Amino acid sequence: MKNYLSISVLAISLFAASFGLLASPAAAVAADQAVSQPAAPQAAAAAAGHSTNEALAEESKEIVENPYGLDALWKGGDFVARGTLLILVIMSIGSWYVIVTKLYEQFKLGRHAKKANETFWTAGELQTAVDGLEEGSAYHYIAKTGVDATEHHGGLLGNIDFNTWVSQSIQRAIDNIQSRLQDGLAFLGTVGSTAPFVGLFGTVWGIYHALTAIGIAGQASIDKVAGPVGESLIMTAIGLAVAVPAVLGYNWLVRRNKAALDNVRAFGADLHAVLLGAGGSNADARTASPVKIVSAARAG
Repeated sequence: MKNYLSISVLAISLFAASFGLLASPAAAVAADQAVSQPAAPQAAAAAAGHSTNEALAEESKEIVENPYGLDALWKGGDFVARGTLLILVIMSIGSWYVIVTKLYEQFKLGRHAKKANETFWTAGELQTAVDGLEEGSAYHYIAKTGVDATEHHGGLLGNIDFNTWVSQSIQRAIDNIQSRLQDGLAFLGTVGSTAPFVGLFGTVWGIYHALTAIGIAGQASIDKVAGPVGESLIMTAIGLAVAVPAVLGYNWLVRRNKAALDNVRAFGADLHAVLLGAGGSNADARTASPVKIVSAARAG
């Protein structure tokens, strides 16, 4: 009986030991699941924090609109400030228009000069040479004026020396071309000399109103003063930006006009010599005929 009980106890012990060995892997798996379960919320929280940081970074990259600038100057300015700004804009547009158009005219004049030097002096006849020039060009105008002067040297004009008459006609044509080339340069000079003062007037007017508004508000901190005063100083900068191209363009165009007119005068001088050679004999005959008639009458 005792042996039987001993065997039974030993069997129960072995069974319990085997059950414990079998249960330990399951417990390990359960422990691993228990550890892994809290990790999921932590990962979600980390992902949420990362997205929040990205959103904050994108918000920090957004450009903050400047409350002080040309837009604020136009919206906050009165009719005097707006009128001053419009005047400066008109001056700038007019200056660039004059500069571009005069450069184009000078380019055409240079092209006409090159063509005149290549074709005019090699023509067989004077009228053929004149017709070979581009109609409407300065050189065609000078040549036609000179030829017309030789053909209309009669009546009271016959009392003028032929040489003087042709020279005066060509010089008048050259003076007209010079006046044409100088059109618009007075506007550039006016803009260059007055635009800075127009901008300065706008600055003074804007500072006056800014200080008045600050005095009424009773706040003289730097953020209240710097903005309005800075907006007013923009007027001075705009005035200088308008004046500098006008002055540079004026000086440049004057120098180019001088070079172009030198070519025109040289052409006129050569044309004058050609016309004297072609029409001088006819003019002498016309001026001498009345003398012969008077001498014949006296002899009779």
